[in-house]
Amino acid sequence: MGVIKKRAKHKEEFRREILDSAREIFINDGYDGFSMRKLAEKIDYSPTTIYIYFKSKDDLLFAICEEFFANFFAELNHIRSVYRDPVETLRQAFLYLIEFGIKNPNQYKVIFFSKSDIYGTREEFVKKESMARNTHFAFKEMIRACIKAGRLQELDEDVITAALATVSHGLVTMILYRPDFFNNKTDIIARSLVDALLRGYQK
Repeated sequence: MGVIKKRAKHKEEFRREILDSAREIFINDGYDGFSMRKLAEKIDYSPTTIYIYFKSKDDLLFAICEEFFANFFAELNHIRSVYRDPVETLRQAFLYLIEFGIKNPNQYKVIFFSKSDIYGTREEFVKKESMARNTHFAFKEMIRACIKAGRLQELDEDVITAALATVSHGLVTMILYRPDFFNNKTDIIARSLVDALLRGYQK
């Protein structure tokens, strides 16, 4: 391996260490409890070195969110390649979102509860390229496919997307903070909820 490749590999490994350690602090201490100095102490490097890679804790949180949405976007594409029926594709996508939140509670909290404006205003979110935006558009495309196939009512795609996402997010939030409320029936409840919502929008 040449010198240039070794340096690139070292930079990528160090960047990975920064992100993994930052995620742990966000999980354990929350957004307000996070500081670049605390991160520097954790990985035993100076804050100045970290600033070479990330300008602020918002920059770090954005990178962590983007990494999540990149993986989520890849899973959505996988779901779209496996299921041919547009409604079933949409159903599986939202079930995956709920399942991820349940199985990865700490990471879900970091992504969705740390800071609401990490992507700016709605107008900024829609205009600026990001994996979060790509994921949002992927859901809209799934809904558009259902409408085009005559399977869903011809309503505003943004309205359906927001409604499904809000209800899914609300369910995950309840499961994370009141797990006893569902009496170990989260899977059945999630499927029943998504099915009921989709039936409500079907023609």
